[in-house]
Amino acid sequence: MENATNVIPFSASLAEGRLAAYSRAMKLFPAICCIALPRLLFGQLTTENPQAKTVNGIVEGVSHSGVAVFEGIPFAQPPVGDLRWREPQPVASWAGIKKADHFGPNPMEHPAGDMVFRSHGMSEDCLYLNVWTPAKSPEEKLPVLVYFYGGGFVSGDGSEYRYDGESMAHKGIVTLTVNYRLGVFGFLAHPALSKESPYHGSGDYGLLDQEAALRWVQQNIAAFGGDPGKVTIAGESAGSISVCSLMASPLSKGLFNGAIGESGGCFAPTYAPIPLADAEAQGVKLAATLGATSLAALRALPADRLLAGTTTPATPKIMLTIDGHFFTKTPLQTFAAGEQMHVPLLAGWNSGEANYKRILNKNAPTPENYAAAIKALYGDKAREALALYPGGTEQEVIRSANDLGSDRFIVYSTWKWCDIQNKTGGNPVYRYFFSRARPALRVTKNPAMASPSASRAPLNPGAVHSAEIEFALGNLSTNRVYDWRPADYSVSRVMQAYFANFIITGNPNGPGLPEWEPLNKGGAGKVMVIDVNTRGQEIKTDDRYHWLDQFYAPASR
Repeated sequence: MENATNVIPFSASLAEGRLAAYSRAMKLFPAICCIALPRLLFGQLTTENPQAKTVNGIVEGVSHSGVAVFEGIPFAQPPVGDLRWREPQPVASWAGIKKADHFGPNPMEHPAGDMVFRSHGMSEDCLYLNVWTPAKSPEEKLPVLVYFYGGGFVSGDGSEYRYDGESMAHKGIVTLTVNYRLGVFGFLAHPALSKESPYHGSGDYGLLDQEAALRWVQQNIAAFGGDPGKVTIAGESAGSISVCSLMASPLSKGLFNGAIGESGGCFAPTYAPIPLADAEAQGVKLAATLGATSLAALRALPADRLLAGTTTPATPKIMLTIDGHFFTKTPLQTFAAGEQMHVPLLAGWNSGEANYKRILNKNAPTPENYAAAIKALYGDKAREALALYPGGTEQEVIRSANDLGSDRFIVYSTWKWCDIQNKTGGNPVYRYFFSRARPALRVTKNPAMASPSASRAPLNPGAVHSAEIEFALGNLSTNRVYDWRPADYSVSRVMQAYFANFIITGNPNGPGLPEWEPLNKGGAGKVMVIDVNTRGQEIKTDDRYHWLDQFYAPASR
C-alpha cells in the first residue's frame, strides 16, 4: 500500500473513461440549516455540461442519456488530521465552477470480492456524494432517493455499478449515492474521543456522515430539480441497517419522508448498537493493539497503517454505539415508544441470505449432525427449534439450516423492524420476500468480469444476500458477471416499478402490478413474493421470528 490519499487505483475501463482526479472540500451542517436560503435557480441542467448552484458554489457535471450526472460533490470537510474521528464539519465554499465529472475516492477499506468501484482510489478524504437527475430545471420538484451502500460497515462505495442512479433517474427520480466512513475510521469509540466531544460521546461517525448528507440534500437538492419535502432513504445490508438507524435517531427529524430496507435492521443479532462504555472499552483494546498510547498518537497513524492494523482476526470488533447523540437510547426502546420517524416503510429480505454451513460449519448435513448443532445452540429449547426448523432428511436439513442461518444472520432483525414499525410507526409497512436466484455466470475470458466470490457455486438455491440490488435499482445490465435472462429483466422491471412507485407516492402499487397489501395492524397479512411469478402470499413464517424474539429482543433493549 502507498499512502492514505491514493492507495488502490482502479482502471480507467472500470471508470468508463471518466477522469481519475478528485477534489476536496465540504458543506453544510447545523447552523446553516437555520438560515433562510435563496432559491437556487441556476437552471442549466439540460446542457452537455449541466450545472447546479449549491449553497457552497456551482458544480458542473456531465450529461448521459438524458440524465444530468454530478459525481464527487463534497458534502463535508475531509475527515483527516485533527478531523479524524470528529462529526462531519461544514464544507468551505468555493469560487468559480467545481467539476463534478468523476467519482470521489472510496473510503479506507478492504473491498469485498464482488465490489467493483469506479472511484480513482482510496482515501480518508471520502465524504462525497453523487447525483443523477432527469430534471430539466430546478423548478420541477421531483421525488428524491438517497441510497446507502452495504458492506458490513467495513467496505462499500457509492460508485459501484449496482448502485448507479441513471435507471432510477429515468423513472423521474433524483437519485443519490453517498459515501460514509467505514471500519475504525467511521465507528471507533474511545474515552479520549468522548472527553473532547461536545456531546461527551464517540463512535457512529459513519452514521453522522449519512445524516450530514441528508442535511445537504435538504439544502441543495432543489438546485438539481428535487423536492426536499419528498425524500426517501434506502439501502441494503449495512445500508439497510443505516436506514433503520436513521429512523431511530433524533437527529433525523424532518430529513426524509420514506424508508426502504433491503436485508438488515438495527436490532440484535445483526447490528444493535452497544452501550458507550462497552464501545469505549473496545476502542481502548484496539488502540493497545496498535501501540497508540494517546489520542494524538492514534490520529498520527498513517491511514494505511491504521487500516492494516485493524483488519486482523485479533482486532476487537467495531460496533454501532449508543453515543448519546446519534443514538440517545437503543433503537428497540425508540421504536417501542413510537419515537422513531413516522414514515412509510418498504422492507424485506431474500430467500437465501445464508447457507446451512452457518449452522453446521464443516459437518455434513445429516439429521444427526443437525440435531447436535441445534442442541448446542438452543439447549433445552432444541425440541422447540426442531419443530420450527425440522431436519428429518438431508434435504430437509439443508433447507431448515439455510432458513435458520438466514434468520440468525439478518432476517430476524429485518422482520423485527417491520413488526415494531407496523405497531408504533403510524404509517403503512410493505414487506417483501425476494426469491429470484441469480443465473449462471457468463462465459468470459476476461478475469475482470468475474470476482472470486462470484465464481464460487452457492450452497443454497435461493436468492443470496445482496442479489436483489441490481433488480431493485434497474441495474442488471451493469453487472456482467451473470448471464441474465429475459425472465430476470422481467423480474427487475416489476421490482423497480414497486420501488419507484413507493419513492414517488409512498405506496408501491401502480398500473400493471400485482396488488401489494401493507401489513395489517396485527402484523399479519400478505408478503409480496418477488420472482417470475410475483404475487402476494399469506405470511407463513412469522412463528419462527416470534420464537426467536425470546433470544434477541432482550439483547436489543
